[in-house]
Amino acid sequence: MNSDISVMPGQIVSWLSAQPQLQNLVFLTEYPAQKKAVPLREAIVAVGIETIRLRDSFADNGSGVLEKQEYCRRADIRVKLGIHVPYASGGARCHDIFCDILDCLTFATDLAITESGCTRVKADRDRDAFVLDAYADVAAEFCPAQSSGLQIQSFLNKELLCGSHITDTTQHFSGAEKERFSQPFAVGTYFGTDAATRTLSLDFSPRLVLVFARQYPPVLVNFAGQSSASYWGLAATDSNGTQGIELTAGGFRLLSGSAYALGGCQPKLNESGVSYCYIAYK
Repeated sequence: MNSDISVMPGQIVSWLSAQPQLQNLVFLTEYPAQKKAVPLREAIVAVGIETIRLRDSFADNGSGVLEKQEYCRRADIRVKLGIHVPYASGGARCHDIFCDILDCLTFATDLAITESGCTRVKADRDRDAFVLDAYADVAAEFCPAQSSGLQIQSFLNKELLCGSHITDTTQHFSGAEKERFSQPFAVGTYFGTDAATRTLSLDFSPRLVLVFARQYPPVLVNFAGQSSASYWGLAATDSNGTQGIELTAGGFRLLSGSAYALGGCQPKLNESGVSYCYIAYK
């Protein structure tokens, strides 16, 4: 973080120097100080950072309560500008340059200019030039959790605003993970067909599926025949679960009837005329 902040004046200089409407100006960093011609031959702007503040971002939840926005940060930076112009250009040229720079910061960036100001133009005999000391307060908010690939259109970057989030990749979620969080499971129904095996397809690979017959108990026992029938089943990853059901790459498979009986109990997850419900977890 400290290294990012220390190089920011250089980043501002590079960004301003690249703006077409400022091509007739020379931009230098305020520190370390760089030599200027005496007497001055062209307009020069020295750039520095007076203050910088990074903090968490909060938003109104609609009920008048401010809630912390996870991973979001706000940056408030005061940029210092030392504008030097030759005597021959006149003192008014200092104000023109300041206005041009403010226009660039306002219209060519995603930043908000919250305040700006300047001192009176003064004649500096040591530098043989008119000098205007000015400043611009810029603000930016950025939420990398929402748009991890987005760069702020300016001299700022997401690493500066949200460095701890960007460097810790375990905090990022894939699109599939985000979908799983918003819709963790799917519910559906089907009617039995009496087929011994039957595969039902889903639009995802489930990690757990629960199936049960509507209006039926989990198990019906035939005491006279010393047998029973199971009307529910559960399948989970790593081949865990009950008899009569197993997961597939894109859904689940039903195994019904005497061929899949265990201990006198037949799985009845596809009996004709019976309505079934399933819950599949993503």
